[in-house]
Amino acid sequence: MLEQLKKWDLAKSNYEALKQVETKELNVNGAKFIVQFNPARIVSSGAKVDAKSIRDRACFLCEENRPKLQKGLDFGEHYTILINPFPIFPKHFTIVDVKHVPQLIAGRFGDMLDLAEYMDDYVIFYNGPKCGASAPDHAHFQAGNRGFLPIEKGWKNHIVVKKDENLSLINYGFPAFVIEALSKKRCICLFEKIYEALPVKEGDTEPKMNILTWCEAKHFTAVIIPRAKHRPDCFFAKGDENILISPASVDLGGVFITPLEKDFEKITIKNVAKVLKEVCLSEKEYYDIIKNLAG
Repeated sequence: MLEQLKKWDLAKSNYEALKQVETKELNVNGAKFIVQFNPARIVSSGAKVDAKSIRDRACFLCEENRPKLQKGLDFGEHYTILINPFPIFPKHFTIVDVKHVPQLIAGRFGDMLDLAEYMDDYVIFYNGPKCGASAPDHAHFQAGNRGFLPIEKGWKNHIVVKKDENLSLINYGFPAFVIEALSKKRCICLFEKIYEALPVKEGDTEPKMNILTWCEAKHFTAVIIPRAKHRPDCFFAKGDENILISPASVDLGGVFITPLEKDFEKITIKNVAKVLKEVCLSEKEYYDIIKNLAG
């Protein structure tokens, strides 16, 4: 990583700028959230991800379209690990499929666990289509260094129900599932049950979700966050009501990204709580899913 940053001016300047970003801490219904003013993330937060915009642009994750200075490290037969030139974390990587295939989690959750085991100093995260992925046409994960996201340690204080030793239901300002297991097989089995129980909205290929996973001492933890919609009303609002926020795994993990200074200055606990309520499941939807899990 250091060698690439010496030669790649764009990435170098963005990682240097990250050291100077402003942050502030908010307590949202007892959950810790950090708001980060990060102008470089305007590329992702404001990305057009409608079908026409995707068709009309070259895929920036395909090898032939990537910057020449962006060198990759192969992981298995299907993935390449790349430096993310628009970082949120002090160490931030994108792990891309070597083929241009859609961003879907079906059949790939095991790959997330493999990555979490291999990169055990990192949280591996997945943004589904219409859930923060700025490249919904190309399968990828991201990785950021451990200890950065508040949810990583904070989720245990927000357990609503512990269904068994491997599955908890939490409310971290939004409902989510947490899987804990030593066995990848057990993790995958539980994930597939949750996946099958989640609703699929009209026009979507699979359930909307964000996932965060990490591995510590061969012990896997995965936070599965079902989504209700892509962007909150404030993203589209005019005038003072407008806040440019497009929540993804990192935001739901406790670090809200604001690429515009005006939004960083004015965002409040009430704003964050409203965004979480809009983009995540309602309690009723959540308990309907739990019933499906039990069935």
